[in-house]
Amino acid sequence: MNHHAKPFKHKTMNMQRIAFLFWIFVLPLCSQTNNSLALEDCYKLAKQNYPLVKQRELIEKSKDYSVQNAGKGYFPQLNINGQASYQSAVTQIPIQIPGMNIPSLSKDQYKLYGEINQPLYDGGLVKSQKLIQETNAGVELQKLDVELYKLKERINQLFFGILMMDEQLKQVELLKKDLQSAVAKTEASIANGIAFKNNLDILKVEQLKIEQRAIEYKANRSAYLQMLGLFLNQALDVNTQLLKPQNKLASQNISRPELLLFDQQKKNVDLQNDVLRSRVLPKFNLFLQAGYGRPALNMLSNTFESYYIGGLRLNWSLSGLYTLKNDKAILDLSRKNIDLQKELFIYNTNLSLKQQSAEVQKLSELLRSDDEIITLRSRIKTTSSAQLANGVISSNDYVRELNAEDQARETKILHDVQLLMAQYNQQTTAGE
Repeated sequence: MNHHAKPFKHKTMNMQRIAFLFWIFVLPLCSQTNNSLALEDCYKLAKQNYPLVKQRELIEKSKDYSVQNAGKGYFPQLNINGQASYQSAVTQIPIQIPGMNIPSLSKDQYKLYGEINQPLYDGGLVKSQKLIQETNAGVELQKLDVELYKLKERINQLFFGILMMDEQLKQVELLKKDLQSAVAKTEASIANGIAFKNNLDILKVEQLKIEQRAIEYKANRSAYLQMLGLFLNQALDVNTQLLKPQNKLASQNISRPELLLFDQQKKNVDLQNDVLRSRVLPKFNLFLQAGYGRPALNMLSNTFESYYIGGLRLNWSLSGLYTLKNDKAILDLSRKNIDLQKELFIYNTNLSLKQQSAEVQKLSELLRSDDEIITLRSRIKTTSSAQLANGVISSNDYVRELNAEDQARETKILHDVQLLMAQYNQQTTAGE
């Protein structure tokens, strides 16, 4: 019994250790993953939760109804008509036949009839109208995509604004450590009679100023997180961490949704041209008319009778030819106007891309010099720290050098985040 119990006890202890390690290491990592957000995730969530996205369903439903209505032009068309009239003269036979009384028609006449028309050929009018309804919906959907794409610019501003404050808070923590080290050295110098208490007060004032900066950064970060949370429809708290994206160079090729909108608009104009052509073509349909009246089909009968008549009917309205040339000219102008808008959009977008490319190059060069400045400033601060400890310089001198290094690091933080934002704004402008 004891021989078998020992391995079981050893196995139980191993399981407990695994569980303990899971709680200590794995769960915190899971928690961090759940509280982290990438830029692409923000784009996706903002697009999904933006109120305007609900319009997509409305456009689709409206399109379905419109296409169905246009398709009903193939259905039999039923008309009911009635007429009661009185006329000053009626048809009469201008001869007299002995021994025969020829009745005359009444001057009051009545007619009630229904007619069914079944289209056989409409020149492609119904088909063109259905396609137009679909392209109209396509234009509206593409306009919606254009509006939703503009969300990227707003997300960029909030996302990189939060990243900026995250980096500034990290710099504040480094500054706090330097000041705390300086305070400890100054306290030791005061105890040894090397420095005055005034030097310590100067450093403590700087500590309070740094705390104030931290409070401002945290408040601004919280406000930006709340605004970003509204776009994402999520409650983002102070523990939410944004994942810093990688540096990325955007392509100069433009693939914006506006280009698809222009193409969709031109397609719509082309279909309207098909409708114009269909309207001037002859139409054929079967018809059946049945009714009741006096007189019916027999114009010499003065009694109420029922009747019917059916056959093939040709309708050809030539009045559309009067304006066909001008209507086509108007559509051609619309097509040229769309091409002009597309050309202007591409021109302005290329101009923006060139400006943003110059901005990216400038910030890249500034970052290279930032590293050199920080290296020199850090060296000067380290020397000043040793001089402060030995009573060679005052606290004011040390604070000046400390703030100079801090400013150099703040400038690099600014340039670093500005570079990232410029790169992703360039990507957004290009349509990637």
